[in-house]
Amino acid sequence: MQLDNKVAIVTGGDSGIGHAISVGLADAGAAVTVNYHRNQPAAEATAQAIRQHGGKVQVIQGDVSQVADIQKLIDQTVQAFGRLDIMVNNAGMETRTSVLDTTERQFDLVIGVDLKSAFFGIQCAAKQMIKQGGGGHIINISSVHEDWPMPGNTAYCCAKGGVRMLTRTAGVELAPHGILVVNVGPGAVNTPIDAATLANPQQKARLDAAIPLGRVAEPAEIADLVVWLASGQASYATATTYFMDGGLMQASVGL
Repeated sequence: MQLDNKVAIVTGGDSGIGHAISVGLADAGAAVTVNYHRNQPAAEATAQAIRQHGGKVQVIQGDVSQVADIQKLIDQTVQAFGRLDIMVNNAGMETRTSVLDTTERQFDLVIGVDLKSAFFGIQCAAKQMIKQGGGGHIINISSVHEDWPMPGNTAYCCAKGGVRMLTRTAGVELAPHGILVVNVGPGAVNTPIDAATLANPQQKARLDAAIPLGRVAEPAEIADLVVWLASGQASYATATTYFMDGGLMQASVGL
């Protein structure tokens, strides 16, 4: 298997893309720490899906906008599995508010979960990888909106734009240590964060029509790319973003 004897952390691994990534990494052979913030039943369901296939998994609660909780994830992963090879900074949120309407609290929440957690997730993971030797893979789940405006979701776009430059800069800084840092930038995906849009027939039809492939992605399709980027087959991939959007960015103005 691609990731035999590897150890991974997935933040926000309890639902949506994070669930699919956790299961995908485990199916490829990695031992996985599934992080969640509030939804313990969903995290346990992810873990159960992994165990059903014979995978190694543990579930750890933590608010990744807090550096101490990120470090707890690292420490407890190393205690359980002996090392850390793959860090997936997946946790994210949005408020769907404009530049005129976003409150200070909303801005701080989005930046904390979407950008701060990625920054310190990289930092804490990289320190562990350097300590143990052998390099590693850090994969941030960004968005097409790191580069593509989304009016009415300004704080989210700011955070993902920050993740874009964080990945490029950290990838250059950490390259001498053999640590590869990349983004995966999904477009529209069939997850809870897009559930309201997909449940509205008119909005769903408009979204599907804007995507050259004619449909939103499934979480497992994003997970397949993450598994590849976490493997030795992606040994020359760093400091860049891999967009997976069905052609959306090339075909229409920001939705």
